[in-house]
Amino acid sequence: MNNPAATTPASTAPTSDELAPARVLFEQFARARRHLDDVEPGLVDFLRLPRRTITINVPVEMDNGGVQNFVGYRVMHNSLLGPGKGGIRFHPEVSLDEVAALAALMTWKCALVRIPFGGAKGGVTCDPKHLSRAEQRRITRRFIAGLGDNIGPYTDIPAPDMYTDAQTMAWIYDTYDNLHPGENNLPVVTGKPLELGGSEGRDEATGRGCVFAAERAIALGVVPELTSVDGARVAIQGYGEVGRVAARLLAERGAHIIAVSDSRGGVLAENGDKLDLGAVAAHKADTGTVVGLPETRSITNADLLALPCDILIPAALGGQIHAGNAHQAQARLIVEGANRPITPAADDILTARGIHVLPDILANAGGVTVSYYEWVQNIEHHSWPLESINGRLRSRINSATDRVVNRWRAFPADCPDATGAWCTDLRTAALVEALERLALVVNQRGIWP
Repeated sequence: MNNPAATTPASTAPTSDELAPARVLFEQFARARRHLDDVEPGLVDFLRLPRRTITINVPVEMDNGGVQNFVGYRVMHNSLLGPGKGGIRFHPEVSLDEVAALAALMTWKCALVRIPFGGAKGGVTCDPKHLSRAEQRRITRRFIAGLGDNIGPYTDIPAPDMYTDAQTMAWIYDTYDNLHPGENNLPVVTGKPLELGGSEGRDEATGRGCVFAAERAIALGVVPELTSVDGARVAIQGYGEVGRVAARLLAERGAHIIAVSDSRGGVLAENGDKLDLGAVAAHKADTGTVVGLPETRSITNADLLALPCDILIPAALGGQIHAGNAHQAQARLIVEGANRPITPAADDILTARGIHVLPDILANAGGVTVSYYEWVQNIEHHSWPLESINGRLRSRINSATDRVVNRWRAFPADCPDATGAWCTDLRTAALVEALERLALVVNQRGIWP
């Protein structure tokens, strides 16, 4: 089989400036701001800048008896709608700029899907692949102890993120509970194990939300040539929790998953066929990667992004589609399973080429939505059945998608949509919806004192 990207121009590496989280955030905000004539200019920085940033040095005793210092961050971006909400990630590239940008995305995400949370985010700069489970536990406990009362059930509520999971959330809960005895501390963190107050459906919520958003957008005619996910050819970059769940749910709906990838590379079904997801799961469990699956062709992550397909789901890291490779994309619809996988420069290229993007603040909002449901269940000392949770999730994602698509279609037809003074893509429509609601809440609450 020929290289799937061979007929398109070669990609070039993105500049560090294009990938800089603060720059991406500023550009996305600025594009939406141009559509908000009624927002008081003095409120613009208030809606864009973080309310609070915290940096913590986290000394940890390692398994070998030595001590290593890690750096952790927690950013509260905005609390207009309620307590802060956002994941904690463990990754070598975690930085304050990245965490601040992700916290802003959470503010806009919560406003868009209309749940009563503000945006927050946290992380520790470390490499979990080179840490034992015991070392990860000690990092978690020291980090949460260092945050103290800057988190809490009605203040700031963490959740899982990259390389953290339900077990990490259990450690967070236990640490906080030991520091605040005699209270109902279950709502301090979401994404917990079911036995500790976790919610049914939380582990699949982000991937499920991606599928719901894609189904709804397609049903609304966003992509005229695509009428259903049934029979759609799908490529997924990132076969972690989000990508794996999205692949399974789409396959159940009749989609053909033609390629998937992880951090080591990807696999493409031979002869235009679809992958056997059971075989993919078994191979990854045995080898730690999807690469090398029998009866498939190994490809790079860059190859996967350039595959001809109906739906492309980037569900790995940020900055994967940029000015250097956006011209290679051949998908009809891109659904952002990850946060910030597409840069503003790439957005312009994709828009000019007629490729629509369901943005992260809509497409991957399923996780924070079901986190909200978990929080409510913990406060009520009650649990909801999975069918109810999934039904509530679908309803909320459908409603948000409807509002984004309606806003997108209401943009003036004579405005330039790629490189001009206005931007009229689905991402901008989603941000306008979110920022308009936040501005309305500011005006209703007033500025204290």
